[in-house]
Amino acid sequence: MESHQPSRNRRPRRLLAALGAFVLPLAMVTTASSPAQADLPPTPEGWNLVWSDDFEGQAGALPDSDDWIVDTGTSYPGGPANWGTGEVQTYTDSPDNIGLDGQGNLRITPRRDASGQWTSARIETQRADFKPADGETLRIEGRLQVPDITGEEALGYWPAFWALGSPYRGEYWNWPAVGEFDIMENVNGIDSVWGVLHCGVDPGGPCNETEGLGDSRACPDSTCQSGFHTYSFEWDRSGSSSQLRWYVDGQQYHSVDEAQIGASAWSDMTDHAGYFLLLNVAMGGAFPDGVQGSATPTDATRPGEPMIVDYVAVWESGSGGDDGGGDDGGGDDDPPSDGVDARSTIQAEDYQGQSGTELESTSDTSGGQNVTRIGDGDRLRFDGVDFGATAAQQFKARVASGSPEGVSGLVEVRLDSPTAEPVASFAVADTGGWQSWQTVPANMSPVTGTHTVYLTFTSGQPADFVNLNWFTFSTD
Repeated sequence: MESHQPSRNRRPRRLLAALGAFVLPLAMVTTASSPAQADLPPTPEGWNLVWSDDFEGQAGALPDSDDWIVDTGTSYPGGPANWGTGEVQTYTDSPDNIGLDGQGNLRITPRRDASGQWTSARIETQRADFKPADGETLRIEGRLQVPDITGEEALGYWPAFWALGSPYRGEYWNWPAVGEFDIMENVNGIDSVWGVLHCGVDPGGPCNETEGLGDSRACPDSTCQSGFHTYSFEWDRSGSSSQLRWYVDGQQYHSVDEAQIGASAWSDMTDHAGYFLLLNVAMGGAFPDGVQGSATPTDATRPGEPMIVDYVAVWESGSGGDDGGGDDGGGDDDPPSDGVDARSTIQAEDYQGQSGTELESTSDTSGGQNVTRIGDGDRLRFDGVDFGATAAQQFKARVASGSPEGVSGLVEVRLDSPTAEPVASFAVADTGGWQSWQTVPANMSPVTGTHTVYLTFTSGQPADFVNLNWFTFSTD
């Protein structure tokens, strides 16, 4: 949730429908749609609780001032107007906009007065030093329900749970270099959670500003609006290269590696004291306007629907995070128990992250779903793919295309970063129809070990050029 530079002008090419997401075995997962719980979940073995708030207190009270700052007005003093994003509301500390509900929740509620002026609320932690120690993993988590409103009545709603680099306080013009982690964003009542990293320079830079590096997916089991969900972010410094990961209800849907950002930008966003956390519900602004394609909120937007927050917690683990790799004690060529065998048939819809694609039912002999509407710049991410100790040297994929004459592109395999050099690729054009399937082989550079596999798609034209059903790797 950029609250500093005019930035949320992105309009997603397609809303993401990652319904086939892989479930990670995380300890700190709570039931998505169950009622608000009275206490924090227990601290899992091997983790330490750094800080938390479960919003217990008298109904109508503001959150504890020892823990939280309540922001008011339309900007920081001396900072960008309208919090830098074009949002239209004024933040207040009024009980009409913010307060505990007496049942262990915080409620942030947008209102509109008789003259059409919007108000809402935004809070940020007093602490601005949330950062993992070297070799450890920091986990930031919140359990909340976004405003329960959809359709035209939801246009302009922009609830968010996020973190900003501590040097931003008092400066207000050093974004995005100081870093921003958008743990949960939701706009316009859409059943989708966005997780985004902002860094580097604006515009452009390693984080593709002002858009940022992000992914999104639908909430599991119930819509984001209809129930409570747990939104989590991990900053993992346990390996030789740091990684950031985003989860909803324990299911990872986005990650960014240090190598993707580069040493200089990564240092700028991580070598300071740490981060502070924020919760707010904005109305209007570049992100909801961009998704809608026109200005929000509108006359049809209905005020009064709150974001309800059960708890916010920060844990730190000395053992680091689980990247899906490791050895399960089997033979050299055996996949880890929680990994994926590179030599198996990997279904395209079983990705852990994606950008720009959709799912549809397939008429191919395997049945199920295929990934569709794949075009230039789109990608799929598959975590913990184990190639074993015997090098894989061939890549095969099941593809179909109904692209018009002259439209073609490359299907590429990259390891551990979507910007790494491809280890394999093949070209594909019209196969006779979007459900006319062919298995296409390609030689690849020898690969061993366990990797995050990115399938990227490159074309000289903007039109979609391929569907993907499955892929696999082999030694010959």
